[in-house]
Amino acid sequence: MKTNLELSESLENYLEAILDLEKTSKVARTKDIAEKLGIKPGSVTGALRVLGEKGLINYSPYAFITLTPEGKKIALEIRHRHKTLKYFLHDILQVDDVTADATACRMEHAIDGESLKKLISFIDFLQKCPRTGEDWLTHFTEHCRAEGIDIEKCRHCLAELPAKIDKP
Repeated sequence: MKTNLELSESLENYLEAILDLEKTSKVARTKDIAEKLGIKPGSVTGALRVLGEKGLINYSPYAFITLTPEGKKIALEIRHRHKTLKYFLHDILQVDDVTADATACRMEHAIDGESLKKLISFIDFLQKCPRTGEDWLTHFTEHCRAEGIDIEKCRHCLAELPAKIDKP
């Protein structure tokens, strides 16, 4: 029976873990979920019961666990938020991979739909606008590595900007 679908960060993590396990094993088991989340198997049962009551997983004690269509939809939304945030942190802001992944995991639970939409729009802008684009990202990467601005490179880019903007 479906109830209130507001989910805590912890319950969202369970859905993600089950999604991952279904991808590799077609089903999830309590012990596999516990291992994936780094918790004791006895701690998993209560969360699974709540997710089952909310209609997000197919669950009964001692049976395999699978996502319902609604549970899969939510898990995929969580995964999308995570991937978008990690991409932004790692590929745009140049945060190292491990930190970007851990930070994205925390942020994915807090970001609202409108903010995520604006972030995606910003990433799209950075990648496509002739005043930014891939060379801009490359220069930003160099800037992060050098920890400073090379003013001569800036002058060169500014000189090339009018020709770049006039391109069809």
